[in-house]
Amino acid sequence: MKVLKFGGTSVGSEKGLSQVKKIVESCSEDVIVVVSALGGITDQLLLTARLAAAGDEAYMPQCTAMIARHNELVEKIVLPENRPGVQNRLDELLDELSNIFKGVYLIRDLSPKTTDMILSYGERLSSEIVCGAVAGSVRYDAREFIKTKPLFNRHVVDFASTEKLIERRFEKMPHVAIVPGFIATDLANGDATNLGRGGSDYTAAILASTLKASALEIWTDVDGFMTADPKVINDAYVIEHLSYVEAMELCNFGAKVIYPPTIFPAYHKNIPIVIRNTFNLDSKGTAISRESSGDASRAIKGISSINDTCLITIQGLGMVGVIGVNYRIFKTLAKSGISVFLVSQAASENTTSIGVRNDDADLAMEVLTEEFAQEIALGEINKIKKEPNLATIAIVGENMKHTPGIAGKLFGTLGRSGINVIACAQGASETNISFVVSLDSLRKTLNVLHDSFFLSDYQVLNIFIAGVGLIGSNLLEQIRLQQAKLMKENSLQIRVVGATNSKRYIVDRDGLDLKTYRDELRRSENVSTPAAFRDAILSMNIFNSVFVDCTASAEVADIYKDLLEHNVSVVAANKTAASSEYDRYHELKSIARKRGVKFLFETNVGAGLPIINTISDLINSGDRILKIEAVVSGTLNYIFNEMSATVPMSKAIKMAQEAGYAEPDPRIDLSGMDVIRKLVILSREAGYRVEQADVKKHLFIPEKYFEGSVEDFWRKIPEIDAEFEQRRKKLEASGKRWRFIATMENGKTEVGLREVDSESPFYHLAGSNNVILLTTERYKEYPMQIKGYGAGAGVTAAGVFADIISIANIR
Repeated sequence: MKVLKFGGTSVGSEKGLSQVKKIVESCSEDVIVVVSALGGITDQLLLTARLAAAGDEAYMPQCTAMIARHNELVEKIVLPENRPGVQNRLDELLDELSNIFKGVYLIRDLSPKTTDMILSYGERLSSEIVCGAVAGSVRYDAREFIKTKPLFNRHVVDFASTEKLIERRFEKMPHVAIVPGFIATDLANGDATNLGRGGSDYTAAILASTLKASALEIWTDVDGFMTADPKVINDAYVIEHLSYVEAMELCNFGAKVIYPPTIFPAYHKNIPIVIRNTFNLDSKGTAISRESSGDASRAIKGISSINDTCLITIQGLGMVGVIGVNYRIFKTLAKSGISVFLVSQAASENTTSIGVRNDDADLAMEVLTEEFAQEIALGEINKIKKEPNLATIAIVGENMKHTPGIAGKLFGTLGRSGINVIACAQGASETNISFVVSLDSLRKTLNVLHDSFFLSDYQVLNIFIAGVGLIGSNLLEQIRLQQAKLMKENSLQIRVVGATNSKRYIVDRDGLDLKTYRDELRRSENVSTPAAFRDAILSMNIFNSVFVDCTASAEVADIYKDLLEHNVSVVAANKTAASSEYDRYHELKSIARKRGVKFLFETNVGAGLPIINTISDLINSGDRILKIEAVVSGTLNYIFNEMSATVPMSKAIKMAQEAGYAEPDPRIDLSGMDVIRKLVILSREAGYRVEQADVKKHLFIPEKYFEGSVEDFWRKIPEIDAEFEQRRKKLEASGKRWRFIATMENGKTEVGLREVDSESPFYHLAGSNNVILLTTERYKEYPMQIKGYGAGAGVTAAGVFADIISIANIR
């Protein structure tokens, strides 16, 4: 024999009842079927009663609607031969219920006793309908054998009498027994009582335990216990197996799959519990038994949360060493019927924090203040404080037992994500670590933990990109083309959740369509400024966030600090921040280290070449950079390589712009400013305090050509072609070439146009290639050389992409 329990959604519609009928009638062994009220009826009964008690005639249409709903199901689902008898019994019950409502309306009073009586009708009515629909079934009245007694303003089961009555009542079992869940009667006086919200699960567990059922099946509208709330975590999945302890912990902390007390009776008699979906028979659901099983590499089974938490703190030096303080706290709360689901106490004993529901907070404050009134008056205990609107989260798993580092990983992960833990608790059983965060952080916290503890199939990076021009659009296309491969081979999901250009921005927590984002930007009504985009990012408060700057805007660089301080990593192709005032550069690096996030700007120098990372690796391994010599302007290198007898200077500059190497205003490249910025960045990364003003400049274009507009520049620049052609011929005759070289030696910096011969490593640089020589204490005689493409939207985008990948740490 086994026990099947069907919830309100399962019995609340013709579709659901058809499934119930199909499931029950397919059972070969004897079954007891426990049913809830039709979905929503319990709430509607309570609402109607309160309207009646308030003298509001609106109770009548509510009552009429409930009557119509039950009668409609009789017509649709009850077997024709059973329909007259079921309809008669329903008419009697509904007439009784209507009269009770009318009485409440007339006397304007709704006592707890009357409320319990009214609520009992939900299951009594639904069980009649189910019994009439399932061929050969026999209905039993749970009020005859589920007995309760009062305790702290609640009804608790009297197991001694209940078990005896169940054994007697089911001594001779029919093939299918239908039992209304939830309802009971008082042992002493026989008044109608109930087992509370979720009580139908409890009814089923009591029957299964007492009668030693082979299994307890809980049929509901979900596939089983999930690794996290699927409304918050898109890739949450069904947990195939849980131990009783794991299931209880998840239930206690908000997993509303089954009523928590359900588990204990089954655990006591070692009866397996299976959670199944009435509407998805292909799903195996979740099996619950004494032993835990599953992937041993995953320390936790699931994450559960309560988004209705108030933390109450009792604090004072007068608590230290005083025996019985906690006894008084919990005794006082218990007498008032207040449940405490989290306790956090300092080892010094001067602070105890407890988690209660927000609705219980005011009463808890009142009774505790009264209990400790004398100590508060004497200053031994401070005024009791409450902090409402918080969320409690629990990570649960028996594999956490005796596994070092779980708590460290938990709090390290939260810290890097900018999530503040207000209070925490872990029992000696090590199956649950619970902590309290702000309600605003709940979604982010759940996502971070689900991602970090390998409950997700994929690690997720959420990308916000500023600038969708040449570099930005190349980057987005590279991401689009690599997304599937990264998910398949590296379990990394890169999700672009925001993008902005100079006019509009778009954000979408579920990710942008990288084929249509340009159209979405055009249609967007969100006016873009760096500050507006920053605010949109921060308001989303999304986990594993990375801001990618593919602009050259100083205003965009100004928002880095705010983003880093809110634990958003920054990847910048924009050189502004890293080359600005040293103190600002240092501050951004320090914030990133302190917050445990990344501030990466590899593409500031050498596009996609691994220059900054190499310098960092050398220094971190104990080496010291003595000298840097570099050709780091792909634009200038391209210009000097293209110049010839038929390609004068002005034409070579134009060709560089048309090839996408030069800035829209080529004077930025020709002035050496771009090279100066890159040299400053390299010098700083090498450990030297350098400002742009410290760099000596030896330029090759006269100052007057940098004055006026860009149009003025293009008009006047051919004037230097003849002079440069003469110099070029002389240079060519001597077997030399021009290179614009940046140099740093022991902190001294300069840039300028130099002539190099064929012995120089800079001589053979083709096209827009860059080369960087690093002379260090280890690489002194033969400097380290890094060489390759140093300009172009494609390689720069690839370098930005590499920085993004490095944040995921998938190597």
